[in-house]
Amino acid sequence: MAMNGDGVHGLDRETVAPFEAKHTNGTPSKSKIACENGEADIHAGKQNGTKRRTPTDTFSFTAEPTIEDIRRMQAEFTDERDWNQFHQPRNLLLAMVGEVGEVSELFQWRGEVTEGLPGWTDSEREHLAHELSDVLIYLVELAEKCHIDLPQAVLCKMALNRLKYPASKVHGSSKKYTEYKD
Repeated sequence: MAMNGDGVHGLDRETVAPFEAKHTNGTPSKSKIACENGEADIHAGKQNGTKRRTPTDTFSFTAEPTIEDIRRMQAEFTDERDWNQFHQPRNLLLAMVGEVGEVSELFQWRGEVTEGLPGWTDSEREHLAHELSDVLIYLVELAEKCHIDLPQAVLCKMALNRLKYPASKVHGSSKKYTEYKD
């Protein structure tokens, strides 16, 4: 899933045809998945009807595509290329770790990075968006191959984290749960 500034695997943006996502029931989604004319703002979620956010705004993702939409789109992509033979859990995990390394490389030698990445260029932010997307795609496909319902697993894990880290005990502290005393 390596990408460069010119597009996917060296293809220009015009070659990578835009398409619309479809929900699992087959109805079209309102989300454009590919960058049309290279002008999609992938850096900021919509905030009060505007596209640009200030560092003090609360960030939120768009509602679409859903994790299931992403799973389905990646499954179609993989099937069209007959890559399932290579996309087994171990290989997907190693590919995802490689992509995490590429994300890490973007932060290397920068010191602390402020939320919202105010000192980053649009090109750097786009590169980060591509690498984070690669990580998410591999994570979703890994969960699929392991038969893990990721949204339900997240709900369960968040509930466990609330038990392990009650706000009344851990507020403002970064200690591990095993270090807290009753």
